[in-house]
Amino acid sequence: MKGRATWYGPGYYGRKTASGDVLKKGTMTAAHSSLPLGTEVKVTRVDTNESVTVVINDRKPYKKGTVIDLAHRAADALDIDEDGTASVIVEVIN
Repeated sequence: MKGRATWYGPGYYGRKTASGDVLKKGTMTAAHSSLPLGTEVKVTRVDTNESVTVVINDRKPYKKGTVIDLAHRAADALDIDEDGTASVIVEVIN
């Protein structure tokens, strides 16, 4: 699937995710509205072709056009920390 990625993190550290995991700084996880919890996905930033692998452990995003909400560390690895959003392709790995 293709769409916009956003990120979340510092304000949510210490809170439980939909999977029951506690969101911690430095995690390579993400929230998705419908993929099964525990699904491993590859997220590729369209304009730079950089990619990361994350595990879906939370539910969101709810904004139209947003396909995935990355934990802060994953967003930082794709260099979308400053802009807040990026166009991405999400591919299920496992």
